[in-house]
Order: sequence, then C-alpha cells, then structure tokens
Amino acid sequence: MFTSGFASSYDTSVSASHGHVRASSSNMPFIELQSNLPAGQFSEAFLKRLCSSTAAALGKPEDRGHRGVTGAPVLPSVERMNVVVTPGLPMLMAGSTSPCVILSVSAIGVTDTAEKNKEHSAKIFEFLTKELDLSQDRIVIVFNALEPHQVGKKGTVMSFL
Repeated sequence: MFTSGFASSYDTSVSASHGHVRASSSNMPFIELQSNLPAGQFSEAFLKRLCSSTAAALGKPEDRGHRGVTGAPVLPSVERMNVVVTPGLPMLMAGSTSPCVILSVSAIGVTDTAEKNKEHSAKIFEFLTKELDLSQDRIVIVFNALEPHQVGKKGTVMSFL
C-alpha cells in the first residue's frame, strides 16, 4: 500500500492470485530496511526494485526454476516477498550519523548457512550501494534463519500450509 505522502514505513506484501501453484512455505522472505535517509529516497519504484533485487539475490522461487506439483511455475518471486522500509531514523553506525542502512533478511531455508549468506550479501550490497549511493561501510545486513513454525499466516503457522 502506497500513498503520495510517504509514511514512516512501507509494507508491500503481495498475495497470490494468478493461477500458479503455490510456492512452498520456504518462499516468503521478510526484508526490513531501516535508514536515516529521508523518506524521499524511497519511492514506490525503489521499493519494487528492492523487492525484485532481494528476491533474485535469494533465488526466490522462480529464479531457481521451481515447479509446482502440476509442473506449472511457482509464483513469481516478488509475489512472495514482504518488504518494509523505515526511513528518517536517528541512527549511529561506526560512530557516525552519516547516511546509513541496516537491512534485515529473514527467511525460511535460504539464510541458514554462511555460504548462502555470503552470496546473498554480495548481491544485495551491489544493489544498495548503487541505488542509495552509499559506501559498503555504511550498510549492514543481518540474516535471520527462520523455521516454518516461526511464521504465522492465515490463522496458523507455515508448517501447516
């Protein structure tokens, strides 16, 4: 949901309704970006690029060629992503209040090893440094490995969906 006057946080969570087979419970990453940059830096177009870029970096799910039980492609990756951006925060990173970003990536089954996160980190850093004109030392990414029982949806948890 977006409005012309930017609120302090944005949530873009798109549900499935395109006739594709539903992706498995591991295909629902949560991306939370916190920054001291002003809200004007984070347009709707930026949010969509962040969503697409992190989906591609995580290999969610079409990027890995997943197919449902019928052989049809699973949902496009961005339709399973959840993105929240909170701009304009008072932040101190490495002793400086210069522009910075903390990005949290929480997901089931894709953020559970150092090898995977090293690959994700390189791709996400490339996107953020270019898009926000920040140096790598002004960005921190936190990876959180989730289990299906830790994510609630539709009145239950992902383990049962």
